[in-house]
This record gives sequence, C-alpha cells and structure tokens, in this order.
Amino acid sequence: MANNTISLRSLLEKEKLNGINILDWFRNLRIILKQERKEYVIEEAVPNDPGPNASRADKDKFKKHMDDMVDVGCLMLATMTPELQKQHENMVAYEMIQNLKEIYEGQARQERYETSKALFQCKMSEGSPVGAHVIKMMGYIQMLEKLGFALNDELATDVILQSLSDSFNQFVLNFNMNEINKTLPQLLGMLRTAESNMKKGGSKSVLMVCVAIEKGKKVAKSKGSGKTKPKGKEALKPKG
Repeated sequence: MANNTISLRSLLEKEKLNGINILDWFRNLRIILKQERKEYVIEEAVPNDPGPNASRADKDKFKKHMDDMVDVGCLMLATMTPELQKQHENMVAYEMIQNLKEIYEGQARQERYETSKALFQCKMSEGSPVGAHVIKMMGYIQMLEKLGFALNDELATDVILQSLSDSFNQFVLNFNMNEINKTLPQLLGMLRTAESNMKKGGSKSVLMVCVAIEKGKKVAKSKGSGKTKPKGKEALKPKG
C-alpha cells in the first residue's frame, strides 16, 4: 500500500503546479487522494470542533479530518511552484482548492470551449476506420464531462452519428427510424460490424439485417403460439 502511494504521488512531483497546468495537476491530485481515501478533505469545509463533551466517535472523526487535512495540505504545497506556495501557505487544503478554482476558472472555460469546438467540428473522412474516429469522439465527450459539461447519451449519440462519412448514411437512417437506444460502446461495436459488412460487399447495413431478424423472430413466435387450421384438400381428407 505504501509503495503504491509513493508511486502515485510522483505524478504530482514530476510537474509542479505552475498556473498553466492546473487542470492536469488537479486531476492527478484527485487520483492520489481517491486512492488514499482522503478526497473528502478537498470537498468538505473544515468541521467545527465537537467540544469536550462530544462522543468518542465524533472526536475521532474530527481528529482524523484534521490529520488528513494537514497531510493533504502539505502534499499540495510541496507540488506547487514557490510563488504559489507563498500565496497558499496559510490556507488549509479545502481553502486552497476554492482559491485555485476562482483563479483558474477562466482556463477551464477556455478548455471546455476548445474541446466542444473540436467535438462538434470533427468529421470522419471517407475511407478512414470508423473505430478510430468514434474512439476519438468518445475521448472528447469524456473530457467535456470531466470539465463539468456532460452530454447526455442521446445527444452524444446524435453528435457521433452526424459526424460519420456519407457511406454510413443508410446506417444512420435505419438507426434513427428504428429509434434504437445504445450506449456509446455498443454503438461503436455496431458501427464496426456495419463497416465490416460493407467491406464484404453487403448491399445492406448490418443494422437493417439485425432489425429484420428481430422482426422475423417476433412474427414466427406469434404464428407458433396457436394451432394452425388445415387448408384445401388436407382439410377434407378423412382421419383413420
């Protein structure tokens, strides 16, 4: 456990917070604190002292919070440039985070703008692998979520579908007509299968085939649920 903690903390020690790398630094900090079960220190304000008449459980909880707060605060200060250390040396961990958010909110807003612009302008070129394109789009979507601008599944799916090349027009048409709901990884799998099917010279996308099979199963099930009546000569043929 100790070795894992040391190796993770090296993420912050390699590149100290200098004001430009605030988002990367903060992301690494959260990873470390999550592994050490101390993430709550930067998310919760300093608790009030429970007092001498409090229960042992409340006193222990308060002491743990204060001890973790000192540990996290020292880690944060040790991974800042000297200029930022001077600005934050008299603050606790929670106050440091709040102050940094106020200072660098503009940077986060700019990164959200650039990421969303890249996402909505991303267009798959004809003939390029659909898997690599969709994975790139999913990366943009995940980055926006980390920046506090999460897209719901329906919007994310629509953005990916509209970015596909013209060769997937039939796939998109069938997908929307049948109102299919899929997660992004499932959509990626369907697009890869459709791409493979098109390369083999199939005249229809794999989505159309899957829908036809599904409808066929339902029709067969409904027909087989009741007894069929004999028709024609077979109906007139006597038994025995």
